[in-house]
Amino acid sequence: MIRTYSELCRIKTFEGRFRYLKLDGLVGKETFGFDRYLNQIFYNSPEYRKIRQEVILRDNGCDLAFKNYEIAGKIFVHHMNPISKEDILERSDFALNPEYLVCVSHLTHNAIHYGDETLLPKTELIERKPNDQAPWRK
Repeated sequence: MIRTYSELCRIKTFEGRFRYLKLDGLVGKETFGFDRYLNQIFYNSPEYRKIRQEVILRDNGCDLAFKNYEIAGKIFVHHMNPISKEDILERSDFALNPEYLVCVSHLTHNAIHYGDETLLPKTELIERKPNDQAPWRK
């Protein structure tokens, strides 16, 4: 299954978006092995840094591009479809096309890779009431 940003944005809940992206990975599963240095070079390249900035602006710095779920800490730009060594070397569409990238928080990124919904950031909304900002006013 090829995951796309357009399809992701059609999903109306944060949890639904997570389920669309989750990978059910294994902890410690090797991705690049001895070639891990390649993805570090790639993530510091001018072309990736430019796309990364575009994605952050497009998503308004929101987790899973979900409105009002602003990321307070470091913003990760997640490849929605796992990339390979070949994707990096060939600068494939999966590696550099914003249609395959989305902003996530560190917790959400881990939850996606490990397939563990309990790792998601807590998103409980507090119901506001009149004068709850100033309890001395009744």
